[in-house]
Amino acid sequence: MMLRGIYAVVVLDMKRFWLDRARLIAGLAQPLLYLFVLGAGIGSSMGGSMGGGSYKPFIFPGVLGLSQLFTATFAAITIVFDRQIGFFKAVLVSPVPRPAIALGKIAAGALQAYLQGLVVLPFAWLAGVPLGLGPTLALLGAMALASVTFSAMGVAVAARFTSTTVFPIVSNAVLLPMFFLSGALYPLMTAPRWMQLAAHLDPVAYAVDLMRGALLGRFFFNPWLSLGALTAIIALLTWLAVRIFNRGEDDSSLGATNFNWRR
Repeated sequence: MMLRGIYAVVVLDMKRFWLDRARLIAGLAQPLLYLFVLGAGIGSSMGGSMGGGSYKPFIFPGVLGLSQLFTATFAAITIVFDRQIGFFKAVLVSPVPRPAIALGKIAAGALQAYLQGLVVLPFAWLAGVPLGLGPTLALLGAMALASVTFSAMGVAVAARFTSTTVFPIVSNAVLLPMFFLSGALYPLMTAPRWMQLAAHLDPVAYAVDLMRGALLGRFFFNPWLSLGALTAIIALLTWLAVRIFNRGEDDSSLGATNFNWRR
């Protein structure tokens, strides 16, 4: 029943994603804007190089991370929308186990984020990124781990909201600082000390660093530290999401009403 429930939730969300193909196309705009407009502007002002190499290849893993991060987060907004229209209650009272709903939402969001990253990946050659077999396979693995992490973040947060107006505002207020502190657009090695310390608390930084290391062989964190940190974050956020879904609509004891997150 658990696996069938997860499968059913994934299929439902992927059908929604497929029917909303404009979102897939529009999702290309922001990362490509960073890559080719911001990359060209900053790259030219720095003589086209950063850290001993071209700037566009340097930020390409960050652009992949950006694409996956926002795709996974906005995939989670379906939870808020379903709660607003009452469909969420119908899902909760269905025979599907509530943990399966949470796990299915995380899996569906991760799959959507991964597919969005694959759509961006062919632009690597335009950014001057060499895609050898080994680095590409390592990158695909890092992208998969990043997708699950970002999806777990989105589901764990979205499960606390009922307003489709408030959730995007709050999520952007959290996600943008995480992205800019991640070193996606600049080398953490030369960043101020406080930013380096903040990056150690940022899941996006570990994900971007893994992807950059896979492509360019340049790591800020020890790869094993990044793998361990992302695995721990996935486990923690998945546990939190399952706990919230188990409580159903009555999650006031978790503090949602105290912070007015649900309004």
